[in-house]
Amino acid sequence: MQPSLRAARVATYVYFVLCGTLMGAWVVHIPAAEERVGVSHATLGGLLVLLGLGAFAGMQVAGPLADRLGARVVVPVSGVLCGAALILPGLAQTPWTLAGALLAFGFCNGCLDVSMNAHAVHVEKAYGRPVMSGFHATFSVGGVIAALVAAGAASAGLNPVPSMAALGAVGIVIALASARALLPIAPAPVAADSHSHSDSDAHSDSGSVEAAQTSPAGSPRGSNGRVWLLAVLALMVMLCEGAANDWSALHLKDVLGAPAGTAAFAYGTFAAAMTIGRLLADRLVARFGSMAILRHGAAMAAVGITLVALGPWLWAAFAGWALFGLGLSGTVPQLFSAAGHADPAAAGANVSRVAGLGYVGMLAGPAVIGWLTHLVALNHAFVLLTLLCVTTAAAAGILRTGSDSTPRNDLAPVGQ
Repeated sequence: MQPSLRAARVATYVYFVLCGTLMGAWVVHIPAAEERVGVSHATLGGLLVLLGLGAFAGMQVAGPLADRLGARVVVPVSGVLCGAALILPGLAQTPWTLAGALLAFGFCNGCLDVSMNAHAVHVEKAYGRPVMSGFHATFSVGGVIAALVAAGAASAGLNPVPSMAALGAVGIVIALASARALLPIAPAPVAADSHSHSDSDAHSDSGSVEAAQTSPAGSPRGSNGRVWLLAVLALMVMLCEGAANDWSALHLKDVLGAPAGTAAFAYGTFAAAMTIGRLLADRLVARFGSMAILRHGAAMAAVGITLVALGPWLWAAFAGWALFGLGLSGTVPQLFSAAGHADPAAAGANVSRVAGLGYVGMLAGPAVIGWLTHLVALNHAFVLLTLLCVTTAAAAGILRTGSDSTPRNDLAPVGQ
């Protein structure tokens, strides 16, 4: 029996939470890893590039495989590998072993990330309305979970290794248990009810994948050039997100002198704001279009990171990280969704291009910030992120060139 669309959607949520938790478990332990290995900010930034390179390689492998073999195979295998690899950075004692651990963990995380996003595109297509931001919201939930676990472990004086090992083991179990609910192949879109959002939702949730596949696809093939332009925007946006992931805790600890337990909540604040924004973004996209979300979100993020860079107070830092997360929250899902819908038959490959270049930015960002600390203070290096956010806001018009700037017929807005 084919899985229902509701079950497939719930399973997709689970994998996004899993991916966010596993990545967050590493992110919140970066200060401890830096101290244990004995490297500077600049050297740590260089090592973090390897995580991005590993993720990029994993995405290029997993994207086409997801198109060929189906998400039901690629997503759970990637989840198991990612859970197993989480312990490696926690065990590293030298820069060389940390480099190898980050490369391996990055590869596994990249496989999980792009395959679950490709599956999310197919679920969104079958639902006939925007749901991508909701999936990304649950990724941020995973970051909050990891921050809470890390803060509790740090306050109790526990070594990071046990908590990372436990989260990895739980992740393996969850990855295997959720596999059967995934869609076996890419479904064709279900025509959305243009008069009743609730009727459309009920039809989608009660229908099977087999029923969804009876509708014609009708999706145009997007140009490779536009997909690569989306990838460049993803690089800039995710560079900003990567900087928050890897430097937010260190910013509070080193610049503002916050204790380790408090510093861990800098990333938690950012991730919580990302979650709230992504929970709201699907409805906002349906009402205003994805171009508006990208433009105004990037502008808000620019304000937030500028407050972080220039504010000398702890409350200003938390407020800035919150605004930064809220602004960035809806940007990445719109870029991924636009790439996936450009050609549903090649959703995995197109998402792998956008996500791959984006995640190079996510991990190159921390490295760039690390290198900039040779010239300026850590908080002043964040001004680069302000410039990238402003550039993204100015370039948001690229979504106007396709069907992404306004609600589409196959992604009907709420209330119409």
